[in-house]
Amino acid sequence: MTDAIIKIGRSTVQHGPFNDRVYLMKLTRKDFPAILDRLDELAEREDYSKIFAKVPEWARDEFQRRGFQEEAAVPGLFAGGRRGLFFGKYRDPLRRKEGEKEKVREILLTARGKAEEELIAELPAGFALRPAEARDAPAMAEVYRQVFATYPFPIHDPAYLRSTMAENVRYFGVWQGDDLAALSSSEIDADGGNVEMTDFATLPDYRAQGLANALLGHMEEEMRQEGVETAYTIARAYSFGMNITFARSGYLFGGTLVNNTNIFGRLESMNVWYKSL
Repeated sequence: MTDAIIKIGRSTVQHGPFNDRVYLMKLTRKDFPAILDRLDELAEREDYSKIFAKVPEWARDEFQRRGFQEEAAVPGLFAGGRRGLFFGKYRDPLRRKEGEKEKVREILLTARGKAEEELIAELPAGFALRPAEARDAPAMAEVYRQVFATYPFPIHDPAYLRSTMAENVRYFGVWQGDDLAALSSSEIDADGGNVEMTDFATLPDYRAQGLANALLGHMEEEMRQEGVETAYTIARAYSFGMNITFARSGYLFGGTLVNNTNIFGRLESMNVWYKSL
């Protein structure tokens, strides 16, 4: 089961029971502020417990006036150096409560504490890194099936992966011979001048070898060459590994999205990290 991606006016919205939310993925100024009524109506009609929005800073006052709370911020997320803000509005007060507050705090403190450690982003001997292609989609989907019990987008489906490749997503993989060991993706917002570094997955047999570090370093260089200005990620707040990876790669903490995403079989909070490229 996956959530639907629709257009409201010219803005892009994901919604559905899988993540139990409405997610305003991309706001077009012509739809503002009327779209806030549409988001409220959709959440009420389907009884979703959260509305989540990623918007430019110019929309802040109206979102706050309408009951949204700012959960994270990314300087320079949008073209012209405009800050991007991540808002949450909770229709169920239970969803607003972080059930593992101490764990989230410990992981964040650990990640920040390791930010100055030397980072080795080179591949071990015997591995090769290259962009993934449409022909790789079945192997990619299988890696994602093995790593993620659930995921907020249908990355377990080869057809979905191929469709995103044809649009704005570039996937990268690490192979050992013919075997795909690790994956990640760069979801490019050409209009905004930003990229989301996401979909990191390493099979259990290949972990603790720095493959995610190598992928991230390679992705950053590719994005710089394409003129992308800001990179960010929305990482599991309960994952030591990914938060440490981004902190050690020079990313700064932007905030925590509470009970935001259905991943690893349950709703989890997510940390936002960002970096100027």
